[in-house]
Amino acid sequence: MSSNYFPTCPNIATSRRDMLSRCGMGMGGLALGSLLATETAKAAPASNNPMLPKSPQFPAKAKRVIHLFMNGGPSQVDTFDPKPALEKYVGKSVPGGNLKTERPTGSALPSPFRFRKYGESGIEVSELFPNVAQSIDDIAVIRSMHADVPNHEPSLLLMNCGESRLVRPSMGSWLTYGLGTDNQNLPAFVSMCPGGYPIQESQNWQSGFLPGVFQGTYVDTKNTQIEQLIANIRNDRIMPRQQAMQLDLLRTLNARHLESRTGDAQLESRIQSFELAYRMQMEAAEAFDISREPKHIRDMYGDGLHSRQILMARRLVERGVRFVQVWHGAGQPWDNHDDIEVNHRRLAKQCDQAIGALLKDLKQRGMLEDTLVIWGGEFGRTPVVEMPKKGSNQGKINGRDHNHWGFSMWMAGGGVRGGYVHGATDEFGFRAVEDKVHVHDLHATILKLMGFDHESFTYHYAGRDFRLTDVHGTVVDPLIA
Repeated sequence: MSSNYFPTCPNIATSRRDMLSRCGMGMGGLALGSLLATETAKAAPASNNPMLPKSPQFPAKAKRVIHLFMNGGPSQVDTFDPKPALEKYVGKSVPGGNLKTERPTGSALPSPFRFRKYGESGIEVSELFPNVAQSIDDIAVIRSMHADVPNHEPSLLLMNCGESRLVRPSMGSWLTYGLGTDNQNLPAFVSMCPGGYPIQESQNWQSGFLPGVFQGTYVDTKNTQIEQLIANIRNDRIMPRQQAMQLDLLRTLNARHLESRTGDAQLESRIQSFELAYRMQMEAAEAFDISREPKHIRDMYGDGLHSRQILMARRLVERGVRFVQVWHGAGQPWDNHDDIEVNHRRLAKQCDQAIGALLKDLKQRGMLEDTLVIWGGEFGRTPVVEMPKKGSNQGKINGRDHNHWGFSMWMAGGGVRGGYVHGATDEFGFRAVEDKVHVHDLHATILKLMGFDHESFTYHYAGRDFRLTDVHGTVVDPLIA
């Protein structure tokens, strides 16, 4: 598909888009990018609205995505890829030697966590994720993921944008470009990360060369008050009715002003931004307010920050948000170069109940069948111990280095084949060796689940057609039900 398949946005000055994209946690970019994108924009023809809902290239089961990002790199051999062979080589080198990763590594390090089989499928899951494991028959575990390099920055961009070095649109931006959004009063693409940004910051949800409307909107879910979650969401100086009257007058004056300046996209978008900001005051506050949920639902998700933000994610997709990314925390919390047992146990405990509740909650609402849930990090970790290095792992020998050679991710819902394990790493969990799945293959498969052929879903820029998978990627059909 060429970019002509979808209506392209008017050519907005890059400086204006960049400026507003950085204002108000991305809300400015959202408003600017709407470009006549609301149902109340009387003056603009519907064809100019890039955020109206659009049909995919072909019928698809998945309509929306929740991406649970365990940034830092969770260990596959401690979560979803049991490797009992490591027990035979405690204190010894694994046969064949260690693959090259970021830092020096040593002997085999067996998992300190027990695995057991769950569900009718009998898939083995670590004790770290007992609540997630309850839904294993709805999950497809990919044990043969691999990436390009063992470094956070390029691997994060590869996972999110399909390119580890150059500026490219994120997966959420591609999907909102292709599908629009079902709710014009909320961002189409929300990226939630408590306490600050992950490594590579807003590049992880950038729109790249796509129009700025498709950039993700960042929300710091560490905050509990709506005024802190979304800046300037409420006007405390005047009542909503008075503000609505002001906007009605402003709309009339702006329409007159616009009549003599037909075709001025920047002026039209500025007018629309006022109205979109007002509508968000009315709906965003409600969408993020989990206190409106029944007590038994809040109890199911549990207490704490991660329970709150994962429940928010469900509320957002329920209200028409197309793509919600849930990061574990600022920086790279799963980057456990030492104390793997203590740290992985702590991190999993923070989110396991809420993720398990999310899967059950979506299913009981009839939403899991058309909501694609993705779990994983930017890479995995070595099955061998990381050696001491001054300034990094404090001289301890109880952690794992980065490992891009082989790691695990899982998907559920949205047309995914549940109760299925795809691929395998070697007997120690170091390298993907069977039915290997590169990040480009994962993206190609996600796009197919959403109704797109990754090879023809393109955008023309700088003289060529670009796509999320660049010139790579093969759909992993066994993952699709």
